[in-house]
Parts: sequence; structure tokens; C-alpha cells
Amino acid sequence: MLLKGKEVANQIKEEIAKEVQSIVSKGVRPPHLVAVLVGEDGASKTYVKNKELACEKVGFSSTLVRLPDTTSEEELLAKIEEINNDDEIDGLIVQLPLPKHISEHNITQAINPAKDVDGFHDVSVGRLSKGQDTFISATPYGITQLLDRYNIETKGKHCVVVGRSNIVGRPMSILMSGSNKTGNATVTICHRHTVDLKKYTVMADILIVAVGIPEFITADMVKEGATVIDVGITRVDADNKKGYVLKGDVNFDQVEEVAGYITPVPGGVGPMTIIGLMQNTLKSHQAKFNV
Repeated sequence: MLLKGKEVANQIKEEIAKEVQSIVSKGVRPPHLVAVLVGEDGASKTYVKNKELACEKVGFSSTLVRLPDTTSEEELLAKIEEINNDDEIDGLIVQLPLPKHISEHNITQAINPAKDVDGFHDVSVGRLSKGQDTFISATPYGITQLLDRYNIETKGKHCVVVGRSNIVGRPMSILMSGSNKTGNATVTICHRHTVDLKKYTVMADILIVAVGIPEFITADMVKEGATVIDVGITRVDADNKKGYVLKGDVNFDQVEEVAGYITPVPGGVGPMTIIGLMQNTLKSHQAKFNV
């Protein structure tokens, strides 16, 4: 069965839009999200555009700050500080990846934790690791909501996370093992260097893959009836009008035959990531206005 992230995302957008309408009816301004895009990376521009469209759909204000790829780290830090100090802005994201001369760590740590709606700041990650209320990284947050909306049981299940990034793999493992509604699972973290990876993946009731290698997971690596969450999305050269096709980290055609549930690529995790971002922005706004 397909886990249709796009459909679930549209449902949640409608719910957020109603919440925003209620906020505005009380005379309070709508939530405001700012995205900073440095350079001309094609995929990044697409992601930011999708976030702008989502803001429009739910009634948020949104601002795109576009900077050339020659922007220095100091100039970007100054722009972040300006946004940090603007009380009319609730959420700030700096689209990754950044040009090589700019430290992603320095930039993510410069964002005010109260506006860190991507959930990348050390404060956000630290609070998450301790089970405290915080902004959850948008992709893991979206995945937990997808599991919830499809009533997929996680309590007592074995979840294998393939990938250990600070953006997806590590926070995902914390959420799945935590004492929350879509948690209480036993979690194993693997990665591309795990010896005999298949030994672990075939034990997974819930398999979450985020390694950035197209079709890395094949049918023989998946337990019959497992829930498979494919976070990856890579452009692979193809003989078509676009010149490429989008592939996930899971060989979809193979794995669909054995999985109980599986996310498509595109249309699975991607739309839910944007939902996580929207909900974090709403959360920031609500904390400020107590509405």
C-alpha cells in the first residue's frame, strides 16, 4: 500500500489554513516564514519554491531572500542577525547546501533557536534528544505524522534507520525510540558502511532509508510486510524530455512487491517535510502570540 505523502500533506495544509484563519480573525497577523537562498542550485530553488507555495496555501506570509553564490559567510551571518532581530518574522530557514566557502554549521548555529523551524540548531537537537518540547527537524517530523495518519503501529516494533545524518537519521532514531505517539520502537541505526547491512534491514518492521544512493535497498533486503519509508531523492540521467528521472534510495518496483506500506518518490516524504516546516512555523507564531 502506498503511503501517499502528498495527499496527507494536503489534508494537513487545510487544517493549518483553518487555524491561521482563526488567528487572523482575532486581529493577529499570520505566521511569517523567511527563506534565504544562496546561489543558483536548481534543486534548492525548487525546494524553496515549493515552500513558498505551501505558505500561500495555508495563509502564511513568506519572504524569499536571494543572495549570490559570491556572498561571504560574514555577509550571510549579518543577514541572519537582521532577521533574528525582526519581530515580524516567526521562522527562518537557510536553504542547504551552501556554497563551499560558507560553513553550514556556523550558519545553522547563528539562527535564533526561537526561529529555528528547520530544527537544525544545537539547542533544538539537544532538547529533542532529552525528550523536551522543541522544533523537530522537518523531515523526521513529517515522517512521524505520515505514520500517524496511516495508523501504523510503532510501539514495540523494530525500526531500522539506514543513514546517520544530523538532519534525518539521528533525529529520526530519537523520535522512533522516544515515548511519544509514533515512538516506543526499538531502533537500530545503520549506514552505508555497516557490515552485512541486509542482516539488519530484513529484521525491520519499519525501515527508514536516507543515504542518498539511488535504489540502494533491494527487495531481498526487506522483510515481508514491512513499512518502508524512502527519504532519498536523486536525479538520475534518463533519455526523456527532462533528461533525468527522480529515484529514491529504495528500488521501488522491487520493494513494493514485498512491503506492506511504502512511500513513493516523488510524492511521499517530500511533501511531508514541507508540512513539518509549516507546523514548526505555526508553533513559533503561537508561542509568541499565545493564540
